[in-house]
Amino acid sequence: MAWGLPSTTSLARFCQKLNRRKTLEEPTMETSLQRHLTTLDLTLLGVGGMVGFGLYVLTGTVAKWMAGPAMLVSFSVAAVASLLAALFYAELAVCVPLRGSAYLFTYVFTGELWAFLIGWIMLIQCLLGGSAMARVWSSYLDIIFSHRIQSFTEAHVGIWQLPVLARYPDFLAAAIILLVLALVSCGGRISSWLNHTFSAISLAIILFIIILGFVLARPHNWSAEEGGFAPFGFSGIMAGAATCFYSFVGFGAIAASSKETRNAKQAVPMSLAISVGLVAGANILVSSVLTLMVPWHSLDPNSALADAFLQRGYSWAAFIVAAGAICAMSTLLLTIFLFVPRMVCAMAADGLFFQVFAHMHPRTQVPVVSLLVFGVLVAFLALLLDLQALFQFLSIGTLLVLTVLTTSIIILRFQKGPPSSSQGPGSPVGTEQASAPEVGQLRPALRPYLSFLGGCRPGAAVAWALGVLVASAITLDCVLVFGDTALHLPPWGYTLLLLLSSTTFLLSLLVLGAHQQQRRQDTFQVPMVPLTPALSILLNIFLMLHLSYLAWLGLSICLLLGLGVYFGYGIWHSKENQQEQPRLTGPHGSLEEMVPALQPPRQAPTQESSHTEQLASP
Repeated sequence: MAWGLPSTTSLARFCQKLNRRKTLEEPTMETSLQRHLTTLDLTLLGVGGMVGFGLYVLTGTVAKWMAGPAMLVSFSVAAVASLLAALFYAELAVCVPLRGSAYLFTYVFTGELWAFLIGWIMLIQCLLGGSAMARVWSSYLDIIFSHRIQSFTEAHVGIWQLPVLARYPDFLAAAIILLVLALVSCGGRISSWLNHTFSAISLAIILFIIILGFVLARPHNWSAEEGGFAPFGFSGIMAGAATCFYSFVGFGAIAASSKETRNAKQAVPMSLAISVGLVAGANILVSSVLTLMVPWHSLDPNSALADAFLQRGYSWAAFIVAAGAICAMSTLLLTIFLFVPRMVCAMAADGLFFQVFAHMHPRTQVPVVSLLVFGVLVAFLALLLDLQALFQFLSIGTLLVLTVLTTSIIILRFQKGPPSSSQGPGSPVGTEQASAPEVGQLRPALRPYLSFLGGCRPGAAVAWALGVLVASAITLDCVLVFGDTALHLPPWGYTLLLLLSSTTFLLSLLVLGAHQQQRRQDTFQVPMVPLTPALSILLNIFLMLHLSYLAWLGLSICLLLGLGVYFGYGIWHSKENQQEQPRLTGPHGSLEEMVPALQPPRQAPTQESSHTEQLASP
C-alpha cells in the first residue's frame, strides 16, 4: 500500500492537470466595448461568414459523389444541426466577458486538454479549408480564361499521377494565398473594407444564379432515367449532410460580437436563426437549380455552378458565376486569415503552444509570426495537394468541436460557474446566483423519489450522468448506422442493443434533468436543457458516423499529433500550470517534483498575453 499511494496521488494530480480550466482575469479591454450593433448588423455579419463555401465548393462534390439531387435535403439537415450548435455557441459567448473562439469557451468551461485539442483541430481545419478555397478560387478564374491556365501549367510542368497530390501544381492558388496574407498583414481596415465589398457582390450573384437557374430548369433531370432524386439513398443524404455542415460554421462571428450588441439576449439568438435560415435557403435553392439545369452525374465537382451554365450554352453567365465565386472565396480567405493567427496567438499566450507565436506587431497589432507561418503552410498545401478528398475531414472536425461545446452547455448549467480570478457583482461568470443556491444538487421536490442520488457529493451524479449520456449516444448511433451492415447483428441482437442504448440515454437524461441548474434572466439561455443539447449531441454523432473512414483516419492522425504537442510542450508551459504549482504540493510533492526530468524551466508570461484572447474571435 505504501508503494501504491504516491502512484495513485500522482495519477489524480495528472488528471487534474488535464481538466484544469482557464482563470479569467478581470481587467480586459472587452468589458468596456461600445454596444452599437443591431440585429441587422449581426445578421449581415453571419450571412457574410457563411455564404459561399457550400455553394461554390461543396455543391459539386456532394451532388456527384454523395446525394445527387437530394443534396437539398442534406443542406436542410445540416442547417438544423448547425442552428442548434449556433444557439449553444451563443449561450457560451454571452457567459464569457471576452470575445472568444471555441478554444476559449472550451478552456473556460470544460478543461485544458480538450481546449488544446479543439484549437488544434480548428487550426488543421483552417489550413485545409483555406487551401481548398484557394484552389476553388483558381479553378473559377481558370474558367474565365477558358482553362488556358490549366493547359499552360500541364504543358510546361507536367501532370502528376501520385495519390493525394493534385493533377498539377496550382501556382495561382498559392499566389492568391500570399496576396491575402499581404493584405491582412497591413491591418484590419483594408481587409474589412474588402470583406464587405466582396460579400455584397457575392450575394447579388447568388440571387442571379437562383433566378436564371429556375428559368433554365428541366424537371426531367430528377427523373428515374437520370438516376432519380436520391440515387445514393438515405446514407448518401446523411453523408452529404455531414459534409455540408462545414458550410455553416461562420455563425461564430455573431456569437463573438455579442459584447458589442444592443440587447444581446434577444439580438444574438434572433440573428443566428435568421442568418442560418437565409444561408440554408440560399444553399437549398442553388442546389435545386444546379441539379435541375443539368444531370447531377455530369457536373464538374471543382466548379459545378459555372460548369452547369457552360453545359447549357450560357458562357456569359458562367463568367458571372466565376466572378461571384472569386469574391466569395476571397471573403472566406480574409476571414480565415483574420481568425486563425489570433487563435494561435491566444494559445501561445496561454502557454499551450510555442511561445514564439504570441508575438504581436506593436503598430498593427497583427500576430506576425503566426500569420506568416500559417500563410506559408496554406500556400504550400494549395500548391501541391488535391483537397477534394479532404472535404469530409473539414466537417468531421467541425462536428467534433461543436459536440464538445454542446457538452460544455450541460457543464455550465449544472455548476456554479467557471473559475474567475475576480468575482464581483457585475461579473457575468463565476457569480453565485442567490436565486439558485443549489446548482448541481438534486431538486428538493425529487429527493424523496431519488434518495439513492441524495448521498452523492454536489455535481458527482451530474458528471457521471453526462458521461453515460455521451457514451450511450455513441452506442445508439453506432447501432442505428452500422447495426444492419458492418455489425451483422441478428434481428434480436439489433433490437436488444437498440433498446438498451435508448433506455440508458433516456435514463441519463432524466438524471440530469432531476438536478438543479442555473437560471439567469439577464442573458440568453438555450431552452429545454438538457434535452436540447442531448438531441444535438445525438444528431452530431449520427452525422459523423456517416462520413468515410478516410475522414476518421485523418481526424485520428490529427488528434495523435495534437496530443504529442500538448504532452511534449503545452502541459508543462501552460500558464495555469505555472500559477497552480505552489498549490499542488503535498505530502508526496508535486507532479513536477516526481518527474523532474520532464519538467522544463519556467518561463515568464509575455507582454502579449494580456491582450491576445480578445483578438481570437471567429
